[in-house]
Amino acid sequence: MDNTADHRSEQGWGEAQLRELVLRTLSDLHPGEATPPVVITDNSSLDRDLGFDSLGRMELLLRIEAATGVGLPQDTLEKAETVRDLWTALQQGRMKPAAAGGTAATSVVATPDRPRDTVPASHGAPAWTSARTLLEVLDAHVAEHPDQVQIVCLADQSQTPITYRELHDTCAALAAGLQRCGLQPGQTVAIMLPTSPAYFFTYLGILRAGGIPVPIYPPARPSQLEDHVVRHTGILTNARAVLLISVPEAMQVSRLLQARVPGLRATHTPDGLIAAGQGHPLRAAPVKADDVAFIQYTSGSTGQPKGVVLTHANLLANIRAMASAIEATPQDVFVSWLPLYHDMGLIGAWLGSFTVGFRLVVMSPLAFLGRPRRWLEAISNHGGTLSAGPNFAYELCLHRIDDASLAGLDLSRWRLAFNGAEAVSPDTVTRFTERFAACGLSSTAMTPVYGLAEASVGLLFPPLRRGPRIDLVDRAVFESQRRATAASNPTALRFVACGRALPGHDVRIVDDAGAVLPERIEGRLEFRGPSATAGYWHAPEQTARLFCDPQGEWLDTGDRAYLAEGDVFVTGRVKDIVIRGGRNLYPQEIEQAVGDVSGVRKGCVAVFGRRDAGSGTERLVVLAEVSPRDRQHVDTLRKAVAHAVVAAIGEPADEILLVAPHTVLKTSSGKIRRSACRALVEQGGTSAANNSVRAQWLRLVGGALVLRLRHSLARLSDLLFGVRALALFGLMAPVAWLLTMLMPTPAMARGFCQRAARLLLYLTGTRLQVQGLEQLPADARCVLVSNHASYLDGLVLVAALGRPLAFVAKRELERQWVAGPFLRRMGTAFVERFDARRSVADAQRMTEVVQSGQTLMVFPEGTFVAAPGLLPFRLGGFLAAAHARAPVVPVTLGGTRELLGAGRWWPHRAALSVRIGAPLVVAAGLEPFAAAVQLRDRAQHAIGRGLALTEA
Repeated sequence: MDNTADHRSEQGWGEAQLRELVLRTLSDLHPGEATPPVVITDNSSLDRDLGFDSLGRMELLLRIEAATGVGLPQDTLEKAETVRDLWTALQQGRMKPAAAGGTAATSVVATPDRPRDTVPASHGAPAWTSARTLLEVLDAHVAEHPDQVQIVCLADQSQTPITYRELHDTCAALAAGLQRCGLQPGQTVAIMLPTSPAYFFTYLGILRAGGIPVPIYPPARPSQLEDHVVRHTGILTNARAVLLISVPEAMQVSRLLQARVPGLRATHTPDGLIAAGQGHPLRAAPVKADDVAFIQYTSGSTGQPKGVVLTHANLLANIRAMASAIEATPQDVFVSWLPLYHDMGLIGAWLGSFTVGFRLVVMSPLAFLGRPRRWLEAISNHGGTLSAGPNFAYELCLHRIDDASLAGLDLSRWRLAFNGAEAVSPDTVTRFTERFAACGLSSTAMTPVYGLAEASVGLLFPPLRRGPRIDLVDRAVFESQRRATAASNPTALRFVACGRALPGHDVRIVDDAGAVLPERIEGRLEFRGPSATAGYWHAPEQTARLFCDPQGEWLDTGDRAYLAEGDVFVTGRVKDIVIRGGRNLYPQEIEQAVGDVSGVRKGCVAVFGRRDAGSGTERLVVLAEVSPRDRQHVDTLRKAVAHAVVAAIGEPADEILLVAPHTVLKTSSGKIRRSACRALVEQGGTSAANNSVRAQWLRLVGGALVLRLRHSLARLSDLLFGVRALALFGLMAPVAWLLTMLMPTPAMARGFCQRAARLLLYLTGTRLQVQGLEQLPADARCVLVSNHASYLDGLVLVAALGRPLAFVAKRELERQWVAGPFLRRMGTAFVERFDARRSVADAQRMTEVVQSGQTLMVFPEGTFVAAPGLLPFRLGGFLAAAHARAPVVPVTLGGTRELLGAGRWWPHRAALSVRIGAPLVVAAGLEPFAAAVQLRDRAQHAIGRGLALTEA
C-alpha cells in the first residue's frame, strides 16, 4: 500500500487529477459535443449526475489504472457510486505488473500446481456413472484421488487451489456447525455469497447436514438495495428458509431480510460455521437420490421468481447427459466467471466439473465485467477447453478488447464456447468466431445451447464439431403464418439453432391445443426427461400450469420454437411476443436495434405489448434508458428510436418512453424483465424516484418494523388458535370417545367419527383442501397409503375421504387403555412391527380385510418423526394389495406436521391438504412379493413427489 501511495505521489496524482480525468473521459465518451455544463465534486454520482453507463464506467476505470499504474479492486465497477468512491478504491488498489499487449489489463499468472497435460486419466468414472447423490460423488472422488485439485479460485493476482479432500473435510466441519445451530434435515438454508472458496464449502456443507441449499445473489450496487431486499424477501419467504449464510460485509442486508422473513432464525458466515463445527461430531443425515439437492429460483424475466425443485437424481441425470453430448473427460478444464447462484454457473460449470472429475478455474463475475480480457486470459493461461457465457459476454469481449490486446492470447484449446441463458445473436456468433480466430479459436468452438432451470440446466446441445447454424426465414410469412420459410432477402429474420435434445430427453413443438406440429411451423416448446423438475416449491398452482398433459409427462418451457432438419430454433418467450395486427413481433430484435441508437443505454431497452381495448390488439411499447445529459435532446432521441424501430420491423412503435438510468428492470443475470417493466409503466412508476441509499434504508427499516409488528400479531393469533384448539379438543374428545364406544357396528362408529372430525376442524377454523376425490375407485376394495407426519393424520384422513376406512395401526396402540378400545371399535387392524412371525399373520389379516370389500388405510412408514420427508416404506399393506389383486391409491398429506408434529403437544395454525393420486394396479404376471415391491416403490415415488412441493 505504501508503494502505491508513493507511485501516485510521484505522478502528481490527487483528487483534483481524478476529477479532471473523470471530466475528460466524459467528454471523450461524447465526441463532437460540447463539454457538459457540470461541476464534478466528490459527491457527484457517476450515473445519476454524470450519465456514465456501465461501459463508460469500465472505460473510466481502465483510464484510471493506466494513468496511475494501480490495479483497482475488482469490485470497483459495481460498488463505486460516486467520484469519492473511485478515490477510495484507488487508495485500496495495488501496483500492477506490466500489462500484456501494452494495455492496462493484467494477466492472471498461470502457476498451476500440476502441468495441464498430466491431469490423472479417468478416475472419475465410478463417481459420475454410478453415484446416486452429489455426496456420493464427493465420497467416491475422495476415496480415489483425495489430493486432486478440483477448483482453482482466481482473485486479483492470487489463485487458491481446492482439492477433493479439502472440499470433503471443510464441508463436514461446516455441516457440524449448522447442526449445532439447530438445522434439521429437510430445512432450507439460503446462500448469499460471492464467488469464493467459501461458496463451495457452504453448498456441500448444507447437503451434508441434511439441509436444502437455496442460492440467492448477494447485494450489488447500493442504488439497487431496495429492489434486492424486496425481491429476496419474497424468495426467502416462499423457500421458508431458516438460516441465511452470507459474508460480514452483507450483514446489514442480512439483518434486514431476517426482520422481514418469518422463520428466518439467524444469519451466519461460513467461517463462523466452520469454526463452530471444528472438533464436533457430525450426525449422519441420510440423503437419497430423490431428496432435494437445491431450490433454483428462476430469474423472473417474465414474472415473479419461482423455486424450481431439483433433486440429486435430476442433477446427476442432467450432468451425465451433457457430459455425454460434449464427450467430457477428466482431462477437460472449465474456465468460468458465471455467478454460482445461477444454474449455468452452479450446475453447468461447477457441479458438472465436480462430478466428471475435471478442473474448474473460476473467477468472480465482477472480475470479468471489470475487464473482459481476464476471462480469455484465464482460458489461455490454464488451457481451458470448456467455457460458457450469455450472448452479452461474447459481445462485451468484442467491444472491450482491442486488437493490441489479442497478442499473447492462446485460445486453441478452447473446444466448446457455450452461448446460452439468453437469446443468441447471429451477429455475435459470427463476429466472435472471426475476430478471435487470430488467437487460435476454432471455427466450430462457438456452441449455441438452450436450457432452463426446470430441466436442471441443459436441454438442447448441437452436434459436436459442427459449428453454429443460422436460419434465414421470410419475415412476412413467419410473422403472419408462423411458418419458417427459407429466404435470403435483407429483411429476413435470422434465428440460431440450439441443437437437439440431450440423450434420454425429448422435445416437441405443439400448437395452442397441444397437437404436435410439423417441421418449420412455430409453436410452443415442450420437453420431458429425467432432468425435469417435479415442480415449483410451495406453488401447486404454478406447478399445475407447468405440466402440459394430463399424465404430467411433458413440461412447458414457456418458449416458442420450430424444428428444422433435426435442430430446434428458439424464437422467443411466449409471454414476451407482441401480437399486433395479426403479426408476431419479437422484442429482442427491436431492443437490439434501439440499443444501437446513440444516446440510448445499450442493453437497457425493454419492448413489450400493452392491450388496447379500443383496437382489440396490442400496442407496441419501447422503454429505453438514456443518460441524464442525453435527456436534453429528448425529441431528437425519440425520433432516432422511432426510426430504428421502423427500420427493424417495418412499422412504428405505439409508445416510446425515454427514462432515467436503472428504470428498466432486469433479473440477477441481466435479462430484461419485460412483464415487470409493463407493470411499472401501467402503474406510472417510470418517473424519477428518490433512490438515494439513505432513503432506501429508511423505507426498508420502516417496512421491517411494520413486518415485525405483523409477525408479532401473527404469533399472538397462533397462540390463541392453540388455546382454542386444545379447549375444543378437550371438550369434544371424551364425548366422541364415549359415543363411539356405544355405536353398535364399526361402520356406524366410522361414520360418526367422520362427522366429529369435520366439526372439530370447522370449529377451530382449520382449512382443509382435498384434491383428487375422483381418483378413489368406486369399488371399496383398495388400499390407501399415506405419508405419516402427525398424531392427527388419521383424523384428517377420516374428515377428508368421505368413505369408511379400516385403519392399520401398530400393535402397541392396542394395549393402551384409551386408544385401544377406541381403535378396536373402529375396526382397526393391528400389526406387529418387531415379531417377524406375527407380522406374516398380520399381513394375511390385512389381505382378508381388503378381500372382504373394505378400504384399507395404511401408513407404510409405520411411525413419524419431526423431520420432514419420508421414512422407508414397509411392505405389509402392499402385500395385502398384491394378494387381493386390489389397487393401491397414494395419498399425500400436507400441513399436519406443521399443525402438530412429533414431540409437540401445542397445535399451530396450518393449512391442511389431502391429495389423492391415480390408483396403482398390480402388474399382470408378477408373483405377490415382486408385485408388492413394485407397488411400494411407485407409491413412495408418487407421495415423495407431492411432498417435495408442499412440505418444508
